[in-house]
Amino acid sequence: MQKINKNAVLALLSLTSLVFLLFQLYYYKFYLSQKNGAVFSKVRGSQSGQDSTRWHVVRKFLGLLSSHNIPVYLIDPLILGLVDKDFEQIRSSPDGPSPECKYFCAPRDFTTFALLDKTWKHEVGLFRTAEKMGFQWLKIINKDPRLDGMDDLSGIEIPLHYIFKLASHAIHLVVFYERSGNYLWHGPLRLKQHMDRKFVPFRKLHFGRYPGAYEKPELLLVSIDDLKVQIPKNPSSFLEEMSHSRFLECRYREARAFFQLYPDDASLDAVEFRKKAKSLLHLAALTLNNLGVNFWLSSGTCLGWYRQCNVIPHSKDVDLGVFIRDYKADIIPAFQKAGLPLKHKFGKVEDSLELSFQGEDDVKLDIFFFYEEDDHIWNGGTQAKSGKKFKYEIYLYL
Repeated sequence: MQKINKNAVLALLSLTSLVFLLFQLYYYKFYLSQKNGAVFSKVRGSQSGQDSTRWHVVRKFLGLLSSHNIPVYLIDPLILGLVDKDFEQIRSSPDGPSPECKYFCAPRDFTTFALLDKTWKHEVGLFRTAEKMGFQWLKIINKDPRLDGMDDLSGIEIPLHYIFKLASHAIHLVVFYERSGNYLWHGPLRLKQHMDRKFVPFRKLHFGRYPGAYEKPELLLVSIDDLKVQIPKNPSSFLEEMSHSRFLECRYREARAFFQLYPDDASLDAVEFRKKAKSLLHLAALTLNNLGVNFWLSSGTCLGWYRQCNVIPHSKDVDLGVFIRDYKADIIPAFQKAGLPLKHKFGKVEDSLELSFQGEDDVKLDIFFFYEEDDHIWNGGTQAKSGKKFKYEIYLYL
């Protein structure tokens, strides 16, 4: 029997191991990475590892939606904040501002997009395609508040949020619905008992802790990190709006209980006043929003919304509150231009300012300015006939 050459055997084994290793690398790169999004290459700007994963997950997600003709727009506050700093360059350049993957490669757990409910209906086909691409997904539904009312509190459930997860990154898709006040609303993210609370780090989500309300944004198609995506035309305004977007739903059950004790005034005069008051409120909101002045419902108008989900019919005016720090000299001219002449001006900017504008017929708009102290806020009030002044203090207990 011939003597076996040990060196030849070792060489053969080494060659076999090398071939097997190369096969594994090939299989992993061209099959598993395509399926699971685990390894990515050729990212703009030569980013690698976790950074490139985020970019590729976003790219695959946008491709998924494009294949189903589903339009979305970017609302991720972290990315929009970065975009806003380079906005002029991004808007003027068809290929983006730089060769680096600067925005979608930024460290984060989620990328957040918005979807308008009326723009798609066929979610089953989307989910099937998503699974074939390696995505795991989660759908969050809850009651539709648009169906709530004094007579019916049994709203059906509607989709509010979707989570798509691939590799170590997740996409949060927030569903926006149009409400009767001509604004967009998204619901809270509340997990059902059977849902996996470890699916993603839900506490890090930017949307869903509370319901939110937004103006309908104008959108702009731009190229960010070689990806075509729609964003709000004014990112800084959207981010500012986001900071005070929490939405409080009307308390229909409590209002119904109130009206059982105190029947609502359904007279023609009451109906006509409420119509005029809501029209005046809409005009005031439009005027202040155009000036960039934040405001809230105050006094009797706030009480009516909180207690009975409506304007109090015997109040005869509309009350708004504004922090004095947000006061602008343009307020009076802007309301006059909108057809609301100044009726009264009480106090001064530095003390107890109050403005009253005359609306349709005898319905007027009162704007109270609030002053901030260390432990409380306050506003002044003046009797029109006597000139007597009042000071109303609201203490803040944390």
